[in-house]
Amino acid sequence: MKIRLFIPVVLLIAAVSQGCVSNKKYAALQADYNRSLDTNSKLKQSWQITQQELSGSRARVQSLEEAIAAAKANAAALQASLNQCLAGSNQGNVNIAKLADQITASDQYIRHLVDLKNKSDSLNQVLTNNLTRSLTPDEAKDVNVKVLKGVVYISLADNMLYQSGKYFISPTAGSVLAKVAKIINDYSTYDVLVEGNTDNVPISQPNIRNNWDLSGLRASSVVQALQNTYNVDPKRLTAGGRGEYNPIADNTSDFGKSQNRRTEIIITPKLDQFMALIDKPIPPSK
Repeated sequence: MKIRLFIPVVLLIAAVSQGCVSNKKYAALQADYNRSLDTNSKLKQSWQITQQELSGSRARVQSLEEAIAAAKANAAALQASLNQCLAGSNQGNVNIAKLADQITASDQYIRHLVDLKNKSDSLNQVLTNNLTRSLTPDEAKDVNVKVLKGVVYISLADNMLYQSGKYFISPTAGSVLAKVAKIINDYSTYDVLVEGNTDNVPISQPNIRNNWDLSGLRASSVVQALQNTYNVDPKRLTAGGRGEYNPIADNTSDFGKSQNRRTEIIITPKLDQFMALIDKPIPPSK
C-alpha cells in the first residue's frame, strides 16, 4: 500500500516541476516581447522626428534655389530699368548710379548663394566618390550610392547585412560598414539617418510582430554597430523603420522584392548657413 501511494506522489512532483520550468520560459519570452514593443515604439517616434527634419532640410534646399531664382529675376529687372534710363535723357543720372549699385549688390548676393550651393554639392560628390572608390567589386554589388537634392543616400542590400528574417548584423558586413563609418566620421558635421526597409512578405518570427518591427530593429542594429564598433558619435545618429511602405521596385517579382529589402544610410549636411542667407532680404529694386 505504501508503495502504491508513493508512485502518484512522485508523478505529481515531477508534473509540478515541469510546469514551473514552462512558466519561467513563458515569463522570459513575455519580457523579451515587451522589450521589443518598447524598442519599436521608441524607434517609430525617433523616425518620425527625423523624417520631419529631413523634410525641413529638403524644403530649405528648395527655398535656397527659389531665392537664387528670385535674385536673378531681380537683377534682370534692375538691368532693364537701367537700360530704360540710358535710353532716355540725362535726367536720370542719380537714379542710374543707384541702379548700378543695386545691380552690383544683387550680383554679389547671387554669386554668394551659388558658391555655397556649389560647395555643398561638391562636398556630397566627394563623399560619394570616396566611398565608391573604397569598395571592392564584390562589395559594390550590394551598395548603391546616390545624391538627391543635396542629400547622400547609401543603400545596403539586406542579404549582405543580415540573415533572412533576422536583424542581427552579419559578420560579412563588417568590411562595408567600416568603410561607410570612415566616411561618416570624416564628415563630422553631417547628420546620419538609418532607415530599414522590407518587401511585402509578412514576417514570421517570435517577438517580431510585422515588417514595421523588423525594419526598425534592423536600422537600430546598424546604428548601434556604427556607434559601438566604429565610434560614430551617437548624437549624429537616428534609427527608423519604414516597413514595406517605401518600395523602390515592384514586389510581384523576386528581383523587385530583393531591391526593396534594403537599409538606407542617409547623410545630410547642416544647412544653417543657407538659412541665414535665405532670411537675409534681397536688395530691393527702385
